[in-house]
Amino acid sequence: MIGYSESCERNKDPILKVLLDVFTVCSNILEIGSGTGQHAVYFGLNLPHLIWQPSDLKENLEGIRERIQIEGTENVKPPAELDVSDLPWKVCAVDGVFTANTLHIMPEENIPKLFSGLNVAMLPGGVLCLYGPFRYGGNYTSISNEHFDEILREKDPRSGIRDFEYINSIAGSHGFQLLSDYKMPANNQCIVWEKIR
Repeated sequence: MIGYSESCERNKDPILKVLLDVFTVCSNILEIGSGTGQHAVYFGLNLPHLIWQPSDLKENLEGIRERIQIEGTENVKPPAELDVSDLPWKVCAVDGVFTANTLHIMPEENIPKLFSGLNVAMLPGGVLCLYGPFRYGGNYTSISNEHFDEILREKDPRSGIRDFEYINSIAGSHGFQLLSDYKMPANNQCIVWEKIR
């Protein structure tokens, strides 16, 4: 059954504007946590110069596969199974990675594993783009994000909105250098790093 996300529909155009800026020298993109597949087919359509590789946990692949078969373009590949904690990843040699609304959902212990996987999967000079809510200096960017964080942590204490400084530190330790931080609608950010080693 094909899933649907209202937030994907709302945020796809603002994210596309960022990707048009940051993926200019990329050719092979890995999307981590493709969810409903809405981003994959939309960005594949609007970024035809890119090969787009969706991925997600095994239980989510069928719906993504169906959406791509119906709506996808030739540059969007069938979804790959990817659990960020299952190292080493089977996907490799990509020069761009995009993921939306995943860091606050995954257990905190998986975040270093995410960057370990990225360090191997990505080519030097590759671009990493993370979309979602973040805290800065321990502070939320909005009251609604604070409430959202409370809901997340009630469901799973290992989840929650992450501190930018924490993520940037882990990124740096795995060979990534911060390039830019875009303020997005609905109190989200699009943070971009380059893999320098």
